[in-house]
Amino acid sequence: MSPDIPEQQWAQVYEKSGAALEAKQVPVRRPGPDEVLVNIKFSGVCHTDLNVWKGGFSAIGPSPVIGGHEGAGVVVAKGELVKDIEIGEQVGIKFLNRSCLSCEFCEDADEVGCLKGTYSGVTVDGCFQQYTIVQAAQVARIHKDIPLDSVAPVLCAGLTAYRALKECGARPGQTVAVVGAAGGLGSLAIQYAKAMGLQVIAVDSGDEKKQLCEKYGANTFVDFATSEDLAKDVKGTTADGLGPHAVLLIASNEKSINQGISYVRPRGTLITVGLPPGGVMHTPILPMVMKKITIKGSLVGNRRDMAEALDFVKRGLVECPVKIVGLSELPKVFELMEAGKIVGRYVLDTSK
Repeated sequence: MSPDIPEQQWAQVYEKSGAALEAKQVPVRRPGPDEVLVNIKFSGVCHTDLNVWKGGFSAIGPSPVIGGHEGAGVVVAKGELVKDIEIGEQVGIKFLNRSCLSCEFCEDADEVGCLKGTYSGVTVDGCFQQYTIVQAAQVARIHKDIPLDSVAPVLCAGLTAYRALKECGARPGQTVAVVGAAGGLGSLAIQYAKAMGLQVIAVDSGDEKKQLCEKYGANTFVDFATSEDLAKDVKGTTADGLGPHAVLLIASNEKSINQGISYVRPRGTLITVGLPPGGVMHTPILPMVMKKITIKGSLVGNRRDMAEALDFVKRGLVECPVKIVGLSELPKVFELMEAGKIVGRYVLDTSK
């Protein structure tokens, strides 16, 4: 590797799920033939990172674990088979770190379903470090005019929100409810929905979160904490009182997820995105059948979705509200996240 690339780097590491996070130096790996080495400048912190750390995923890689899957940085080395990515190019590292590119799922542009796939921060080392390895085919190409600090959350939160909106099937002029609307993913979902011509009902709690949702274009805001009848209040925001055409269940809260069926309109769609640890969806069968409701899960998106999601950012239609702190402050960010006190998205500066 280049002499400018160090042998050691700083990372946030834990030995096993639930173990204490520790800032320590670890080796900088060398890229394989079809891989690139990315100098991570900024990394977003996703609720899934917290879930993985707390033991919410069973398929976790070998210890010690380095989490993170919203890494934005610069390519500093590449394998001999990588021809279309240049040293110095701005790229992003997503949740999907590698796929086989030849199975039924990969060939059908659903590579996140690849049974041989590896996942950043879960089964392979992620982005809570200064240098990360990724399959060249899976990097997100970030335009040189897009700031890396603000785009980092789009690599998961933005991609996930955008794909969920495509999955829900809502057409321009129709209404979607975004549950957990003031978080990093929710605030992006509002913006993508508005850019796609949709009306948005934001469901969250508190004046600060209401202001954020309205800033990013939500047509109405329903405070679940003060509402005495959430279903009635959400339906009441729609012109005909039938409720939204689709509900994006983004909050990592089992109760919120299970309430969605009570206010989605007949023939509407529930998209489940949030991943509460050990959560179970309790779906009453009668209203699901009688109202002809569709229930779907949505997990991030494919490479084309990523390119489209980044293009919205490049055109100035979507921005992510971020608060930047040092990599060393990851434990504090997890504390705030677990307490539900985060508005927008925290981004880690790996140089601090």
